[in-house]
Amino acid sequence: MANKNAPVHTVSIGSSNTVELAQPTPRRAVQAASSDPNLVTWNGPDDPENPKNWPTRRKWTSLLPMSLFNFLASISSATMAPALYTIQQDLHFESTVLVVLALSIFLLGTAIVPLFTAPLSEVFGRSIVLQSCNLFYITFNTLCAFRFLAGLGGAGPFAIGSGINADLFRPQERGQAIAVYVLAPLVGVVVGPIAGGFLVQYTSWRWCFYVVSIAGAAVQVLGLPFFRETFAPVLLQRKCKRLRKSTQNPDLYIEHDNVSMPELLRVSAIRPFKLLGTQPIVQVWSLYCAYLWGILYLLIATFPNVWTDTYKESASIGSLNYISLFVGMGLASQVGTRIADRYYKKLCAKNGGQGLPEFRLPILIFGACIIPVGLFWYGWSARPNAHWIMPNIGAAIYGGGTVLEILCVMGYIIDTYQKYAASAMAAVIVLRSILAFALPLIAPSLYNNLGYGWGNSLLAFIATFIGIPATIALRYYGPALRKRSTYARDD
Repeated sequence: MANKNAPVHTVSIGSSNTVELAQPTPRRAVQAASSDPNLVTWNGPDDPENPKNWPTRRKWTSLLPMSLFNFLASISSATMAPALYTIQQDLHFESTVLVVLALSIFLLGTAIVPLFTAPLSEVFGRSIVLQSCNLFYITFNTLCAFRFLAGLGGAGPFAIGSGINADLFRPQERGQAIAVYVLAPLVGVVVGPIAGGFLVQYTSWRWCFYVVSIAGAAVQVLGLPFFRETFAPVLLQRKCKRLRKSTQNPDLYIEHDNVSMPELLRVSAIRPFKLLGTQPIVQVWSLYCAYLWGILYLLIATFPNVWTDTYKESASIGSLNYISLFVGMGLASQVGTRIADRYYKKLCAKNGGQGLPEFRLPILIFGACIIPVGLFWYGWSARPNAHWIMPNIGAAIYGGGTVLEILCVMGYIIDTYQKYAASAMAAVIVLRSILAFALPLIAPSLYNNLGYGWGNSLLAFIATFIGIPATIALRYYGPALRKRSTYARDD
């Protein structure tokens, strides 16, 4: 431990662990600060206190509680799908659109909160913001009638998870972590309706809420020992306080101590809006992810009708068909992630060991082609004279393509905006959640007018028009856009 007169060994924090200042720091000032004995930073690139140098086990135990809450919030968003008809009868809803709104309004809540929780996590740290959101979510989900407010709390892990991923893992280590983070909410929207189908048939629709709240409370209590802070500036601030006490040196400081808290909050709060308004990369991927997420929730809202109306299955047996989505998503997350990581490392080796976000685009093009295939297959095979396994195969293909796309998009966003990964994903989540809220509302008129075949064909054509051109365009123009951005990493 350093004494009062001994210099504190320092090294610059790095682009992925600093906090944005109100004004750019002059190069000369940065150079002077790096040799300041009172500046507290990491003790070299291998400092064990740096989250990127934590043991693998500690990294994963820090990531998993967040992923579990991501999973539970997504279950909550979809569990009531098989119960919509029962809720309509019980609460005397006259409009089909109104009962679908009861399902999707949860997602409207998730569109708002990340704009605030993500930047707050980049000021106060990930852990306190995440746990506060979790408690808010559990409270209002248990009340059954406050879907919008439950969505506000349930959205906490959505954007913060990207920040935790960027805190803990380097680009070449990030594939499996992103897979867990992305797969958790996607599996949640599949497992939720399966559980909901049995709950509504054998208990009551209210247990669709109670069961999730009980599981959330258990995760909150059991996960307390593993809720570790991962945001580097907050950890450095704690280190600075310890050193001030042990060395009796009140002049010790960290790099952004000269920024006032009101100014830091102001800059952080407007960052997601700036990213969404000024960054073409964020705009393109926000639109694409929003559309994919909207289709997913549209299918979830209408999936029970295919099996109960077309194939005359009961609510509980019909809900088991959601397993097809789970199979497709699970295969894509495991096989697709390994292929994507292997291809990424291969391209890095050809580039002198240096990774680029564009190395994730070839797999993105592949996923953009799979999604329309799945939608066509699912739509045109969902008819009484076709075996029930056929629409399930189409749903599995679509689910796998969606996971593959979201995995690669998240990897691209985190690689590009490492320092502000949480804010960048918050900007993506805004459009994603709004479209996921709105698209299911058009499902009744879409399928009543066009049927499952042409209705899903329309969705497939739009997905093709957005996904493939966007991927090709960023292949050629992505590096130039990143160089012009003040937020993107410097490759």
